[in-house]
Amino acid sequence: MERKMDKHSLFTFNFKRGIVFVAKLVVLFGMIIFFLIKLSPQYLMNYQASLIDKVERAENIDEPKIVLLGNSNLAFGMDSEKIEEAIHMPVVNMGLHGGVGNVFHERMALLNVNEGDIYIICHSSYADNGEIGNKSLIWITIENHFDLWRILRMEDVKSMFEAYPAYLKKCLSLWITRDGNIDAGGVYSRSAFNEYGDIEWEDNGCIYDFSEYQSSVPKISDNVVERLNNLSEYLESKGATLLLAAYPIADTPNRSSDEEFINFENKLKEKMIAPVVSHYTDYIYPCDYFFDTNLHLNNVGKHARTNQLIEDLTNYLTETDK
Repeated sequence: MERKMDKHSLFTFNFKRGIVFVAKLVVLFGMIIFFLIKLSPQYLMNYQASLIDKVERAENIDEPKIVLLGNSNLAFGMDSEKIEEAIHMPVVNMGLHGGVGNVFHERMALLNVNEGDIYIICHSSYADNGEIGNKSLIWITIENHFDLWRILRMEDVKSMFEAYPAYLKKCLSLWITRDGNIDAGGVYSRSAFNEYGDIEWEDNGCIYDFSEYQSSVPKISDNVVERLNNLSEYLESKGATLLLAAYPIADTPNRSSDEEFINFENKLKEKMIAPVVSHYTDYIYPCDYFFDTNLHLNNVGKHARTNQLIEDLTNYLTETDK
């Protein structure tokens, strides 16, 4: 006859199981902390590590500043020093890899908000699922730079935790081969960025094949509208301003028409609290203004785009001062 476990034995059994479970958690978190300290960082000299310098600049400016937010269309498409000289406000270019997602870029607006700050979002898309982007890429970006972890939201913790083993595996490989923290040079390295957060390089040519690329009007989703409107209201409560500006658009033969871009711009103005300071048709550039992707400008394109944004900002500031 099978003997039933009495209450005391059952309590002892469950207690032991609980102790083992807690012990495993302690060991797991201990390993994570150990690896964060010992194996990380391994990506100090790559493109993503430029965020360390960008955040440091943003946090060391205690006066009204201009902060550019968005993907690599900003990193490869702005002369921030020229904007600073024209508008007479310090500029920080936070443009980073689009793979981290729009939410990650937008969250950078929450760092060291000063009264009088102007935050300019230059998204190339206004439709996403509300989640942060490539978690492995974000781990490479934030590593054990704990001050950068503030960019993440509480709801991101679970997915980031799940992505950690893949990042850890990469770090372990780089640590074993001693290939980590090496400056590979070129435009996709930390050293390619200047003090403002812009990439500086000499090439004015175009190496991107636009033959099959179509410049299409971006989509707008309700969740992005809500998120950006909330961000605009938050910044306004701090005495800062959120603006929306255009991204560079390649003038391909089969692109969306000017009318379609105008309709997109008008729809954006209707839905967003933040002012849209650009006319998107002003940011349609010849294909030879681009460098190695449909969003990366070469130096010719960068200067044209910078001049256009300066004009847009000047017009906006003039109107608001009336």
